[in-house]
Amino acid sequence: MLTRIDLRHFKCFETLKLPLCPLTLLSGINSSGKSSVLQGLVLLHQTMREHEWSSRLMLNGDAVRLGTVADVIDRDHSRDSFGVALLDIDARFQWEFEGERNEMSMAVKRASGEMDDGTVRETDGTGPLRYLLPAPFDGAGARLTGRLRRLTYLTAERLGPREHYAFYDPQLTPVVGPRGQHAASVLHSRRDDGVLDGLLSSDAVGRTLFPQVEAGMKRFFPGCELTIERIPRANSVTLGIRPSRDAEFVRPVHVGFGVTQVLPIVVAVMSAGEDDLLLIENPEIHLHPAGQAEMGMFLAQAAAAGAQVVIETHSDHVLNGIRRAVKTGVAKPGDVALHFFRPRQEDGEEQAQVVSPSLDDDGNVDEWPDGFFDQFDKDMTHFAGWS
Repeated sequence: MLTRIDLRHFKCFETLKLPLCPLTLLSGINSSGKSSVLQGLVLLHQTMREHEWSSRLMLNGDAVRLGTVADVIDRDHSRDSFGVALLDIDARFQWEFEGERNEMSMAVKRASGEMDDGTVRETDGTGPLRYLLPAPFDGAGARLTGRLRRLTYLTAERLGPREHYAFYDPQLTPVVGPRGQHAASVLHSRRDDGVLDGLLSSDAVGRTLFPQVEAGMKRFFPGCELTIERIPRANSVTLGIRPSRDAEFVRPVHVGFGVTQVLPIVVAVMSAGEDDLLLIENPEIHLHPAGQAEMGMFLAQAAAAGAQVVIETHSDHVLNGIRRAVKTGVAKPGDVALHFFRPRQEDGEEQAQVVSPSLDDDGNVDEWPDGFFDQFDKDMTHFAGWS
């Protein structure tokens, strides 16, 4: 499990040391750095996944497109490099990347990590690199690169209803993809795979992926049933959705938009293995408040089952779902990290960019910094005439 990510001179951060837990929630005002934390991980994933022997960090690829070096360096224009460090339970890995400000990739200036014999190996970027680490390696380095390569990243801009969905060789698309575009393909090709024990639903008709995904969908859409079929002589599948038991199977366009937004999340969670890393932006999209709270509980259950989940959300209902999961014993308070992001300066004064409230055993939050899921209280105070 990753226990911390450090960012230096990356986008809006001069220096960030952010603790990570089995379940980490990122919140805060718009453009305060939440997505930047995820992108720091995704850049490593993208390069490792697409370019095994690359000596450069790819800023643009299938997972994320961030532009040029000037777009990803902290706002001090004299800089031409940034650093990333990842702390695992028993190891530390760090990189420094540099490049001209108009370039669309960055050279490895320095890289280090724990190798198979327990020593730390470093390179100035001139030696052989594999998956951005000094080669050869196994042990802790292999475990880390394996987790980053199979990382799941789901953006807020997910694929909507389609007449049919592309079907891929599972070796090429082992996860649902950044827009959830591979969710139907993963569901079909891995339908008979097992699911983590902590996620198994007794209401499902089987213990494999397809019935468990169907049971997961029913948590958000009671009575929902799925069917998925290959189209003959085409690399495509069709998805049928029955919104309730008294209805017929229909095309995705004929059900609420939330169904196709939630399906990639449920497939990603149910297909995850032990210690797999899931990054999910705005899981609450197109969900009723009750469904948003259920999403918080669902993701807390996923983390308790053995996956590591990092979510970015603006929903107090998702937060409250996580709090309920803690109160009911589904998750331990020490396994949940809450981080609230805010501007580096307030009224011209420097301030901490991240405040990290904590939970107790009853799901109570120990501090509520201004702007941290407090808009409802502010509005009620206004309506009561107290402000």
